[in-house]
Amino acid sequence: MTRWINHAIFWHVYPIGFVGAEQHTQAGVRHRLGHVVDWLDYAAAMGVSGLLLGPIFESSTHGYDTIDHFRIDPRLGDDGDFDRLIAEARRRGLHVVLDGVFNHVGRDFPLFRAAVANGAASREAGWFRRLGPEDSAQEPQYATFEGHHALVALNHASADVAAYVVRVMNHWLGGGAFGWRLDAAYAVPRSFWAKVLPDVRRHHPDAYIFGEVIHGDYDGFVADAGVDAVTQYELWKAIWSAINDRNLFELHWALERHNGFLDRFAPFTFLGNHDVTRLASRLTDERHIAHALAILMTIGGTPAVYAGDEQAFRGIKEDRAGGDDAVRPTFPATPAGLAPFGWPTYRLHQHLIGLRRRHPWLVRAKSRKIHLTNRQMVLAMEADENCVLLALNLDDGDATLAAPGVDEVLAGAAVVTNAGPHGPNSVRLAGHGWAVLSTVRRR
Repeated sequence: MTRWINHAIFWHVYPIGFVGAEQHTQAGVRHRLGHVVDWLDYAAAMGVSGLLLGPIFESSTHGYDTIDHFRIDPRLGDDGDFDRLIAEARRRGLHVVLDGVFNHVGRDFPLFRAAVANGAASREAGWFRRLGPEDSAQEPQYATFEGHHALVALNHASADVAAYVVRVMNHWLGGGAFGWRLDAAYAVPRSFWAKVLPDVRRHHPDAYIFGEVIHGDYDGFVADAGVDAVTQYELWKAIWSAINDRNLFELHWALERHNGFLDRFAPFTFLGNHDVTRLASRLTDERHIAHALAILMTIGGTPAVYAGDEQAFRGIKEDRAGGDDAVRPTFPATPAGLAPFGWPTYRLHQHLIGLRRRHPWLVRAKSRKIHLTNRQMVLAMEADENCVLLALNLDDGDATLAAPGVDEVLAGAAVVTNAGPHGPNSVRLAGHGWAVLSTVRRR
């Protein structure tokens, strides 16, 4: 893993929604990436050090049906707008990582249109996986991404496809990007990534490259594909589910698996993204947003905050056409246009991100159970000789919990006690309270 990524905390933006672009591509260029630039001071003030951008390349609709990987989507702007975004991000110490959609393309991708026009024997057809004869629309049947007709799967056995992906990745890394999120990486043969990524790293050894993987063998994927990390969906689900069900044993089980991953890589961790229901809508008790964020900012991994979650935005993902719109909203012209109720959550993010940045070793920290019941938990987050404690209370009543070696409160609210049922090393949390605490060991 590269050195800069060891200190990275990302703000994740879905540009097409963020800037209020049309839902379908159109003629002419609209210079909207400047809208993202106008929010970079806000991101930097929150404390993040990276900007993870959703799709920015020309596409037909939502960005994942790509038409041209070498062209900025005209709904967002052009190369000049991209260059300015990179320069302004760098000026604020933000590393920009791009979203690479290399499993599939849109049906308007020129080589796919040529494959349909020129037939199965054409070179262009070799870029795609043909499944059968013409369908009812008299078009050849090609493999798609999870049955979505608009998303045509690439043929990853093709040398032309591999060379194309290498060119795309190197082009934008050469233009100032610091890394890539590999969309739907789980749907692509691992051998494809193992072939492509060394050619990319040869030119850009410091690039951070991580894959979108939902379920399955995270360790095996990282080892076989050669990525730096994968998306930690297991832990994302365990955090909100354990909190909602008041079953912190579920979270502990997921953290034990997470500890194993940390032996080999630092997972990409998050509480929300452009594909899932917002945390503030997912949690049954919004007082527990703080608990979820405290977990994210103290566990090992590379954390990301999805734009709007830091303001407690609401939004429910639905399985229908347009079902992503609620979690991909347009942002106002400037942060001054935000509703007042979200700013306490923003300040909470500032506080916990600041804690994370003061303890950069947390990127590799493993959790160790100190106290665990359905509704209370104390964890030691440890790496080398460093340690902080995370204490959580999901109950209505106060709780006094074991906290060996506790020294002082770093975040949240707790009373360090010298007497009680757990002896001289305890903390008392109010109902629905939480705290991050230092230990004597840290000194």
